[in-house]
Parts: sequence; C-alpha cells; structure tokens
Amino acid sequence: MASFRPMFHFGENEIKGNAQRFATRDEAEGSASERFQNWTMVRTFSVEESSEPVNYCWTKERGDFHL
Repeated sequence: MASFRPMFHFGENEIKGNAQRFATRDEAEGSASERFQNWTMVRTFSVEESSEPVNYCWTKERGDFHL
C-alpha cells in the first residue's frame, strides 16, 4: 500500500522530507500546508508517493497525530 509524504523546498536544489507518512495525498498536503505557514525558510512544498507504511494522520481539527 502506498503512502504520501510532505516534501519541503528550501532552495532550488534543497528538498527535504521527514519520517511522516500519510494514507492520502490530501492528508499529506494538509499537514504540509499547515507547517508551511509556520516556517520562514521554506519556499514551497509538495507531496510525493512513498512505499513506506502509513504512520501519521492529519485532520483540520486535530492537525498531525501519530498512529
């Protein structure tokens, strides 16, 4: 089963992710968008598919939480 991970773009060639994996692209985008609003160094964000297991969930009401 695929998972989705937020990726953060700090510069032209600097893209970083973390260990969070979400069940849906929408969850990963919601998490990334929320985090993006709080960081000053990040230029933009994206989401990429991963083969790693889902370990986080995101909702508008609760934000990120570990499963």
